[in-house]
Amino acid sequence: MSNRLFDEIPSFDANANQELSKEELLEMRMRLEQKFREIQQILKIDPNDPNSTDTPERMAKMYVNELLEGRFNKPPKLTVFPNRSKVNDLVISKGIKVMSLCSHHWQPISGYAAIGYIPKDKVIGLSKLTRVTEYFAKRAQIQEELGEQIVDFLQDLLEPKALGVVIRAKHYCMIARGVSADESHSEMVTSVMRGRLLSDLNLRQEFLRLID
Repeated sequence: MSNRLFDEIPSFDANANQELSKEELLEMRMRLEQKFREIQQILKIDPNDPNSTDTPERMAKMYVNELLEGRFNKPPKLTVFPNRSKVNDLVISKGIKVMSLCSHHWQPISGYAAIGYIPKDKVIGLSKLTRVTEYFAKRAQIQEELGEQIVDFLQDLLEPKALGVVIRAKHYCMIARGVSADESHSEMVTSVMRGRLLSDLNLRQEFLRLID
């Protein structure tokens, strides 16, 4: 990583990625902490309130190291294996936790993803599908683009015969504000299909039935 000044780092889309050094991330946290202290002042929150004293530091750490971690780090290291058994059926992982942020209001997006594919020459460990999902989810997102990013990454990595991602999630920008949707019933469902899952209706119906 070059010894560039922090202010020389260009801005980029909320759901995009640019690897930053540990030093750059530390400076980002320090600057954020100061800004969150200013926000507290504007909201007339007493900085001596014992429940709020360390809040700016906690928030800065949370955003940089946790909620938006996928923006600033390399993709996870993934090992693929040869499809020696010539598997030609659906391989599915479901119940993959999704925790992201709505890029419009920075409220949580919380739900689960299901990923299925038919291998061609390569297979991957199921735990790696979780890591890929987490990597792209830890950004400020819209759910539609999150599914596309996951599919594009896996398509390039595996070159499968079929690939699909379905995400079901609650959006707290609708639950905690605005229309105040009912948390127990409000859910957004998105799907992205490639290859045979896009062209073969029967296969797509089988996939959707298996992940239901």
